[in-house]
Amino acid sequence: MASSFQHHLFSLIFLSLTSFSISQTTPIIHPDIALVLPLIKHASTLQYVTIISQRTPLVPLNVTVDLGGQFLWLCCGSRYISSSYRPARCGSTQCSLAHGAGRVRSKCNNNGTCILLPENEFTSKVSAGDLSEDVLSLQSTDGLNPKNAVTIPRFLFSCAPESLLRGLAGGAEGVAGLGHGGIGMPTLLSTALNFTRKFAVCLPPSTATTGVLFFGDGPYVFFPGIDVSKLLTFTPLIKNPTRVYATEKSYEYFIRVKSILINGKQVSNNGNGNGIGGAKISTVSPYTLLETSIYNSFTNLFLKEMMAQNVTRVSPVPPLGVCFSRKPPAGALSWLAIPVIDLVLQNEKVFWRIFETNSMVVMGDDVVCLGFLDGGVNQRTAIVIGGFQLEDNLLQFDLESSRLGFTSSLLLRETTCANFNFTSSF
Repeated sequence: MASSFQHHLFSLIFLSLTSFSISQTTPIIHPDIALVLPLIKHASTLQYVTIISQRTPLVPLNVTVDLGGQFLWLCCGSRYISSSYRPARCGSTQCSLAHGAGRVRSKCNNNGTCILLPENEFTSKVSAGDLSEDVLSLQSTDGLNPKNAVTIPRFLFSCAPESLLRGLAGGAEGVAGLGHGGIGMPTLLSTALNFTRKFAVCLPPSTATTGVLFFGDGPYVFFPGIDVSKLLTFTPLIKNPTRVYATEKSYEYFIRVKSILINGKQVSNNGNGNGIGGAKISTVSPYTLLETSIYNSFTNLFLKEMMAQNVTRVSPVPPLGVCFSRKPPAGALSWLAIPVIDLVLQNEKVFWRIFETNSMVVMGDDVVCLGFLDGGVNQRTAIVIGGFQLEDNLLQFDLESSRLGFTSSLLLRETTCANFNFTSSF
């Protein structure tokens, strides 16, 4: 699996290098539609990794994607060599911008450099790092194919020590923070290139396929010529309901889930989904986490719907606790129908439907498991919608209008997140 992942990365890096060479002589432009990056799934960590190009001369870098991350941070050890690197000084506009981003705390070192606290959300580790700027180069797109690479000469990021890389996907040099703060990548890119403050993610379901990350508005056209931006249903993004203090900021993305339905039947005791934190959308958690009381009600109803079909329950496969045999029940001609899960949002007419491909994890030839976990009784956010439930769904985060657009599974539309054409025209 690891060698397959490395081969996949090498292929994407090769394609990226051919376009990144253009950016060495291409000035800043305002792309008509968006910027585009590939997304790949790492086998052992289940993290989602993309490739950026940074420094002078340009170097392709693998970075793990964190939807709620505060900013881009990179390891700045002995291998970091760039003629265009500059630390941000205390009292500078850059430092003030970072300091104004809520809990992104700013201080100075003995050399007068602005300091941030980059965080590895996958390990909950934090370290001090210099606020810095350097060249960043990404591909633009017309929504159908990649176009010329675009260069931003002074893109803000934080340096971090090599120790902060522990727990990231192998080969990752840092984290791409997509949070909605002032120095999150979506805001910095839209400000630098003067396009709409929107971005969209389409996560790949396996290590063998490539998903896509867009910065900017649609169209987002996937083979066979489907503009998936036209398939979006919208729900408001809400402020972090777990804040302890009114001044505390969060860069993560939350939606209101009023109820959960399984085959049209309501899961009991989940209140309005806001009781202790609402629903957070996360690429840090591989699977959806439910607060214990919600998890118990959810799995009890799911089991009831499954067992009505005479399916055989089998031993858990950690970390997943509710597993079934894939063999058809006695006398059945085919395997069972998996219950449909609905997250009911602002009203009964707006719901996020989760089908089998996003609810059941194949754990071998004969076993599948429910891809939802017990997050514990003290989980700050009642529901954390994890990566597995997001795969092959297009999500658009509209920071201008504070709303989330989602498609549900693209498989129903006869396309997938792997169907953006990174190489040629349709």
